[in-house]
Amino acid sequence: MRETAKPEADRIGTLPTDIGIPVGEQAPDAVLRDTEGREVRLRDLVVKGPILLLFYRGGWCPFCNFQIHEMTEAYPELERRGVTPVAVSVDRVDEAATTQATYTIPFPVLSDPDLVAHRAFRVARHVGEAEVTRLRGFDMDIERSSGRDHHMIAIPSVFVIDREGIVRWAHADRDYKVRPSTEQIIAAIDSLHLPNATPE
Repeated sequence: MRETAKPEADRIGTLPTDIGIPVGEQAPDAVLRDTEGREVRLRDLVVKGPILLLFYRGGWCPFCNFQIHEMTEAYPELERRGVTPVAVSVDRVDEAATTQATYTIPFPVLSDPDLVAHRAFRVARHVGEAEVTRLRGFDMDIERSSGRDHHMIAIPSVFVIDREGIVRWAHADRDYKVRPSTEQIIAAIDSLHLPNATPE
């Protein structure tokens, strides 16, 4: 794991041009697979309560692993607020299962190797041949992880989606090392006063 850098205060909750679904818009639906290979529809998760949708590059990424570990540690605080984290990457099902097991992740980890959700949320990024080769040199094989040769991964991004399916908060950064901390995310959630959050 490698620690991510927090965005500056004025960048929290912002999206780069043409990246992500802006606040106030309806979140797209998508059918993905969980770590057991079962189909999971995003809309079905949203109906149960607000979700914190997290797109990460893959289980091979040390910065993503740090973020997921931090999210796992913060899970009780999110659960208390009635918000369920949902992590999505292009990793194939067995790779996603390995990530979930490694960090004992208590929330859904979903597989999207065909980029259904990535494209719908406008967070897919093409990795050039030079970068693919460089990553392989660090034993980070994105083709092996996704089981695809499209060389696409996520732009790390976070969306808070309420029970009506509306994006209430969104953040993305083209720099994969810069990501909101769990403290920043929880503060953003608290500021939303989500009326349809239903803590257990």
